[in-house]
Amino acid sequence: MYTQDKDILWEKCLSILKDNLNEEQFNAWFKPISVYSYENNQLVLNVPSSFFVEKLEGTYLNLVKSTLRHVYGSGIKLYYKDSVVEVKTKGGTDSTVVDNRVEKSLPKNSNPFETVDYGDIDSQLNPKYTFENYCDSMCNKLAVSIGEAIATNPKCKTFNPLFIFGATGVGKTHLIQAIGIKVKETQPQNRVLYVTARVFESQYTTAVRNNKVNDFINFYQSIDTLILDDIQEFAGKTATQNTFFHIFNHLHQNQKQLILSSDTRPVDMDGMVPRLISRFKWGMTAELAKPDYSLRRNVLTMKADQDGLTISNEILDYIANNVTDSVRELEGVIVSLLAHATMLNQEITLDLAKAVISNAVKVSKSQVTFEMITEKVCEHYNIDSELIYGKSRKREISDARQIVMYMAKKMTQLSSTNIGTRLSRNHATVLHACKTIEERLSIEKVLQDDIEKIENELKG
Repeated sequence: MYTQDKDILWEKCLSILKDNLNEEQFNAWFKPISVYSYENNQLVLNVPSSFFVEKLEGTYLNLVKSTLRHVYGSGIKLYYKDSVVEVKTKGGTDSTVVDNRVEKSLPKNSNPFETVDYGDIDSQLNPKYTFENYCDSMCNKLAVSIGEAIATNPKCKTFNPLFIFGATGVGKTHLIQAIGIKVKETQPQNRVLYVTARVFESQYTTAVRNNKVNDFINFYQSIDTLILDDIQEFAGKTATQNTFFHIFNHLHQNQKQLILSSDTRPVDMDGMVPRLISRFKWGMTAELAKPDYSLRRNVLTMKADQDGLTISNEILDYIANNVTDSVRELEGVIVSLLAHATMLNQEITLDLAKAVISNAVKVSKSQVTFEMITEKVCEHYNIDSELIYGKSRKREISDARQIVMYMAKKMTQLSSTNIGTRLSRNHATVLHACKTIEERLSIEKVLQDDIEKIENELKG
């Protein structure tokens, strides 16, 4: 059949499809399609990518089939040609796939971050988010070590994708951007892009509206290291997830690095298509836990140094003990102290720190532990703590040991058996010690004062 004939027939199909779809749907999913060939009742359509085939088969198949039968007759067979890679369609339909690929020159990719020039992309990385400015400790050591390995060794694809998860404010954004910055330092030619899931979604919506979905996909498939932040924002957005699925597959198959962050682990993500979650689990999943004391203290020290603040160890310890949920809150406290010191010309005192913290976060009461009690009791009575754990029966040692047992029973959730185990005693000994101290407290004012003072110090 002549070219004119095949084009005329396809135009009739487009006219029917246009009448049955809104303008946005038609422009996004059918306007980019053209006829490659039509012979022997076999119609071959040129589609921009495999994503189009999946969309047609999954969403518009019944409409397409009825339209083709109306225009071409009931014996029509539908085939696809993908401009980029060979397309495989779903089984059980009247459509199939042509085995021989047609190579086409791809259109110049469109950069959604630039309006005109494609060129070298802006990686969208914040230059202050470096490894040098990132504090680590046991609570984030694994994630940091893997991130550094990816950044310094371009051949390291063991951790692809790298999926970082953790609560808000624990340092996910800083870490994943630090990886990107290090990649650019070690591999300047690498096309690195940091983007939030919300920005990705917005760009995709704009691409659909402007009939540039293929340009959008081509651009993202050109990235060497794609860093996608807060991917949980894709929840419930099926079209965006399907688009990212194809981008993910292309990058992964071509040995490009993917780095993803979320506020929850992959298995706990709601509103995500299963096939996408399964791909999140292909590489390495690492958690950024809530900052431990060591990390909190290091963050405070580094932030104070960067801001030129002189803060005593007593104040730093107080902040680290009471602001425990996130690194972001710690940094916010230092910023507030800086404002008081510079703008209000106030001296940074413990009382000022307490006031700032009370306005910023809910002050957490430190959990009292057995070790803390032992340390405070020994400090109060000027006794070597090793003696408490030993077998000495000297009066002052035995009394201190009984006080430790009594206070541990009162101030912790430990059972008598657990307390006894820590001191190489049985639970009966602990019960006897508690009873003895209770009896003494009723008549010994000095003991009352001693225990009250120790308790107050433990409660801060």
